[in-house]
Amino acid sequence: MAKKVLLVDDDPDILVLNQTVVEENGFDPVAAENGEQGLAMAKSEKPDAIVLDILMPRQSGIKMYRALKLDADLREIPVVVLSGIARKSFLKSQDILSGNDGVRVPEPEIYLEKPVSPDMLADAIRKVLAGR
Repeated sequence: MAKKVLLVDDDPDILVLNQTVVEENGFDPVAAENGEQGLAMAKSEKPDAIVLDILMPRQSGIKMYRALKLDADLREIPVVVLSGIARKSFLKSQDILSGNDGVRVPEPEIYLEKPVSPDMLADAIRKVLAGR
């Protein structure tokens, strides 16, 4: 059975491109358009990996990532962040969020800054799924 990859991005063009990359590499894609929907799908679909955008409406990828890593049932799902914002900015945002309750979350398994080639995305997904 193919590994399931949850794709979370508010840009429909990027979502279609990422779905194509996932399918062409033998994985089963499921998609969400924002962090709120993505978190619900992570709970219901139990994906093997997640590709997560950061800047999205309704719930940012930053908040979704933190929620994933604090959820006992979801924290072990590897996350590939695929974002237009720099990794340094993401980590600073995580520090701000961690300041609210003092609970730190781990850095994403892989952080890719857009744009990336289809091969780079496929390689990142294969890498995080290698041990699963």
